[in-house]
Amino acid sequence: MFELLLLMLERLGLIVMLAFIATRLRFFKDMIYSSQLTGKQQITAILFFSLFGIIGTYSGVTFRSESLELNRFLISLSDDEAIANFRVIGVTLAGLFGGYKVGIGAGLIAGGHRMLLGGFTGFACGVATILAGALSAYYSKKNPKVLSQPKIIFFLGAFAETVQMILIVLLARPTSQALDLVQTIGIPMIVANGLGCMLFLLIIRNVQKAEHKMGALQAQKSLRIAEQTLTFLKRGLNTESASEVCNILYKELNVAGVAMTNQKSILAHIGLANDHHIANIPIQTQITWEAIKRKEMVIANDKSIHCNQPDCPLGAAVIAPLTIRNEVVGTLKFYFHSEKEITPLETEMLAGLTNLLSSQLELAEADRSYQLAKEAEINALQAQISPHFLFNTLNTIISLIRMDPDKARKMLHNLSQFLRQNVSSTTTSLHSVEDELKHIQSYLSIEETRFEERFFISYHIDKHCLHTAIPPLTLQPIVENAVKHGFKDKEGHCHLTISIKEQNATVLLSVTDNGQGFDTEEMDWLGKKMAPSTSGTGIGLYNINKRLQMKFGSESALRIKSKINEGTTIYFTIPKMSKKETNDEPTTDSNTDRR
Repeated sequence: MFELLLLMLERLGLIVMLAFIATRLRFFKDMIYSSQLTGKQQITAILFFSLFGIIGTYSGVTFRSESLELNRFLISLSDDEAIANFRVIGVTLAGLFGGYKVGIGAGLIAGGHRMLLGGFTGFACGVATILAGALSAYYSKKNPKVLSQPKIIFFLGAFAETVQMILIVLLARPTSQALDLVQTIGIPMIVANGLGCMLFLLIIRNVQKAEHKMGALQAQKSLRIAEQTLTFLKRGLNTESASEVCNILYKELNVAGVAMTNQKSILAHIGLANDHHIANIPIQTQITWEAIKRKEMVIANDKSIHCNQPDCPLGAAVIAPLTIRNEVVGTLKFYFHSEKEITPLETEMLAGLTNLLSSQLELAEADRSYQLAKEAEINALQAQISPHFLFNTLNTIISLIRMDPDKARKMLHNLSQFLRQNVSSTTTSLHSVEDELKHIQSYLSIEETRFEERFFISYHIDKHCLHTAIPPLTLQPIVENAVKHGFKDKEGHCHLTISIKEQNATVLLSVTDNGQGFDTEEMDWLGKKMAPSTSGTGIGLYNINKRLQMKFGSESALRIKSKINEGTTIYFTIPKMSKKETNDEPTTDSNTDRR
């Protein structure tokens, strides 16, 4: 018995080999991670595990019941011979991994083969083999987590072999030989098959853990690289960004060199041979570029790499495409000393990393497109001008030409200044508060000329704020809104106050009038949407509010205070961003009144 146990344990090395082979097979990996096997997967699994069982049979030890003699190698069986083997391991695992169909299918093939070999235990062993597949499948269905429990797997393998020993006693004839056989080989086979099942599972789990750990490390490295490169790739694919990215990749990856190209030239190259001219690796190589355009990764060997020195240290390179919206815009090249260094895992990691960097380039491109769209929308909003104001002003100028030419000339000059400001506002996204005030003054000068002795205008300006950047046509439409709608039914004493004050890191801008004000219903939508009303659609305030929030964020949105027949105050804050240094002027307010 002890000698047989040693022989069985010795041959467990075969199980180790089969387990390792299984971890290399794609179908086996798919089977492990699949909750439901396809028909093709089931057939493949049945063939694999039945072959596993047959190999377990042939690797067994022949046992002669009369003489209790062991034969280390199986050739053929006579009527008084039996086999101490590992067949049950393959079939038990078939049921655990593949369920009823796979377990019973493998049991039928491996068990049928055992019956054909003969021997007085052939039928009993064949039946036991089929039962092993069914029993393991049943337990796997009842306990889906069994594959993560090595101890349970040991007892399942031992139990399957115990069932086989019981069937040998019940079905094999003569019974006396069957009893002698079981007494001799029972314990060694139960222990060996239990250990074999557990060993197979442990090997698979360890290989899986190693692969998962390696994959996690590669993913962690890729994400770390992506985080570092994001800032630079936001600028697009250029010499500066490529140089920074190549530096990061060279530090993080175990490669001899890194290069980045666009469609025509090498943008950056760091590492070995970075001071040499690489002749055949650039993307102009016809075969390489054709593959790159198909978005394929290319592995170039030493025949494709040449430096201007005979002892060039480079022997192989991986060339991966950089894409934006499925269009190849450049390549990443990873250089190695030898093609042997380029393992499948290395290639997979480089491909994933290149995809990440391509995604960053695509996001940067999308962000630039969004910014351009915002600028286009802002320019469109800025370009709007009321045709009624223009017509009324021209009519007033025509009337004054004969009555008061000097006043007409002055009014025409103010109109030209006003129109020039409108035109220039479409070519810039920001100008100074001082420019905005000049625009307002041009507009109000025209209105004062049209409606003499009607307006009283106050300016409260902190001179430190004059160079603060503000979107063009921000205050002017608010002032125009006060004149057109606030003072609509007011014959005189129209008081307008324009205030610009510094508040720490922000600037507070406000326009206050003593006009008719807004009712509660109008206040609900004013500046937030364009809605019909008796006095207008509110498009002016809506455009301003939208532009401020697009440029500075929601904290710069318009705020409105108003009471019917008492007036309105519209105010907002913007960051204090100077376009140029202010002159050394006193910090006191410049308060001027003009009638």
